[in-house]
Amino acid sequence: MAIKDFFTRDERFGQNILPFELVGIIYAVITTVMMFINHYENYESMMALRVFYIEATLAAWVFYFMRPNRFLLLLRVIVQMASLSWWYPDTYEVNRIFPNLDHLFAACEQAVFSCQPSLLFSQYVPWGWFSELMCLGYVSYFPLMTLLLLYYFFRRYDELPMAAFIMLASFFAFYLIFIFLPVTGPQFYYLAVGTDNIAQGIFPNVGDWFLTHTERMAAPGWSDGFFYHLLDLTHDAGERPTAAFPSSHVGITTVVMLLALRTHCRWLTLVILPFYVLMCLSTVYIYAHYAIDAIAGLLTGVLFYYIALRAYQWKALHNNKFI
Repeated sequence: MAIKDFFTRDERFGQNILPFELVGIIYAVITTVMMFINHYENYESMMALRVFYIEATLAAWVFYFMRPNRFLLLLRVIVQMASLSWWYPDTYEVNRIFPNLDHLFAACEQAVFSCQPSLLFSQYVPWGWFSELMCLGYVSYFPLMTLLLLYYFFRRYDELPMAAFIMLASFFAFYLIFIFLPVTGPQFYYLAVGTDNIAQGIFPNVGDWFLTHTERMAAPGWSDGFFYHLLDLTHDAGERPTAAFPSSHVGITTVVMLLALRTHCRWLTLVILPFYVLMCLSTVYIYAHYAIDAIAGLLTGVLFYYIALRAYQWKALHNNKFI
């Protein structure tokens, strides 16, 4: 395909707000209503985020409306995917009105496994090369999504809005869960209560501790490794004591895996598969999640994928567009 084809007028998706943008707008409205109902200390910055998001979404749509083409549709997808990095730390601001539940989830972890897999995993496999694999798996999160969406853009353009909708609908479903089910995960909870208590099966209720404390445990493994440093940078950039259950890293990567399988493209599936396996392991290894978070992430990822797919297909059928 020639470069000029990306800018050739293309009206196959119409000129309305598309479903993958609509889910973000709905999420913004829901959380804005919560802001009006409850008092938040960071109200002004939270509202500024929502105004900026709506402006960016509308600006991308207006450009497309004026001259619909492939490049501007991709721009609309990029705007929505980029917004996820703003919405994730915002879940920490919104869910602070609810009590922390880590003590219950750590106790559940102990009941299921008779131990804390996140605490013990790195002790059983302390090798530097394994640590680097785990860190590589974890930081591959957004690159895998980018690879998948670019594949759909170049090779299955008609299905790009569907792939973007499934991914974004799944993300916002996870974010809503994180708001109403505040769990920080081992890297925050273990540090707050002490690993000695955790090793002894003691899981105190920390109450409002995370309202004023955002420090986390350093990830285990080879601290001089390249991917370890890359992991540290990503955590420092946006990690907050929130969003542990279920693991959206495992859940969204499951969605990516299913979307790759849907293409029937062997090389794409074979590229993503090893990173998917690493992701499922690494979330527990680096203290980001309890093992039950990872299991729940896998199950909810499958569930959200099929719900979003059916919803998109129903919408396409309703509009007489068969995708």
